[in-house]
Amino acid sequence: MSDHPTFDAVGLAGGGNRCYWQSGFLKAYSEHASLTPRFYVAVSAGAYHGAMHLAGVGDRVRAAAFAFAETRQRDLDWRALKRRQSPLVVGDLYRRFLAQEFGEAELDALKAAPPMLIQLSALPGWMPGALGALGSIGAYQIEKLLTDGSHSRAGRHMGLKPVWISTHNVDYPGELVDALMATSSVPPFMPVGRLRGRAYLDGGLVDNPPLIKLREVEEKGWRTLLLSTRFGRKPPEAPNRTVVGPSEDIPVNKFAVGDPDGIRHAYEVGLRDGKSFSQRSLATISC
Repeated sequence: MSDHPTFDAVGLAGGGNRCYWQSGFLKAYSEHASLTPRFYVAVSAGAYHGAMHLAGVGDRVRAAAFAFAETRQRDLDWRALKRRQSPLVVGDLYRRFLAQEFGEAELDALKAAPPMLIQLSALPGWMPGALGALGSIGAYQIEKLLTDGSHSRAGRHMGLKPVWISTHNVDYPGELVDALMATSSVPPFMPVGRLRGRAYLDGGLVDNPPLIKLREVEEKGWRTLLLSTRFGRKPPEAPNRTVVGPSEDIPVNKFAVGDPDGIRHAYEVGLRDGKSFSQRSLATISC
C-alpha cells in the first residue's frame, strides 16, 4: 500500500446523487491503497459522502440509503401544501436521515480522522436568504448555459462568499447535520441552511468543485486529488493536482429520493473507477 502515490489534500465536488460515485471510489481506492491526506475539502453532497467515509460508516449508511430508495417514495407530496410546507420532500427526508446516521460515535470518529472542511456559501448581511437563493441559483443556471459547467462560481456575482467549517470544530451531532444541510442548500429542493444562527446556501454556488482551498496548498507544492462527479467535463487541472471523474455517464437525478437503481449505478461505477485508479497509480510508479 505504501507504493501508491500520496496526496496531501482531497477535494470532493458536489453533484447530489452523483456523489455516490465518490463513495464507491473512496471505498475501492482505500481498500487497495493508503489515502491519508492532511485534510479533505468538500461541498454539497460530497460532504455527506466524505463524512460517512471518514467516520468509517460508509457501508452502513449506504445500505440504509439504498433500502430507503427501494421504497420508491415520490419526490413530490402535494398534501404538504395544506401544512404550509414544501411539496418537495427531499429536504426534510435528508435532514432526518442525517440525524439518524450521524450521532456522537460518528462525530468522535470524524474528529479522530483527518479534518474535512465543509464549504458553505455565506450571504451578505443585508440579503435575505430567499433573495440570495433565487438570484444565485438563477445565475448558476445562466452560467451552465454559457459554459460547460465544469467549474461553478456564479454565486460570487451575487455577493456570496465561501466559508468553511471543519469537522474537528463541530460541537455536537446536530451541528454536523446543520452543516451538511447548509452545504447542500439549493432552494426550493433544499431549505436555506442555518448554522450557528446564520443563513447559508450550497457551497457549490461559489466554488464547485472546491478549488480555493486546494489552490492554497498546491501553491506550496502539496499534491492534491480532486474527485469530480461530472462525466466528460473535467474541472480545471493544475500543477500538483490529480483530477478524477466517472468513467461513464451517471444519469441519476441529483435530488431523486426513490431511485435505487440510479444511486447503485453511481456507486458501482465508483467502485470500478477507484480500483482502476489504484491499479494505474501503482503501475505508473512501477514503471
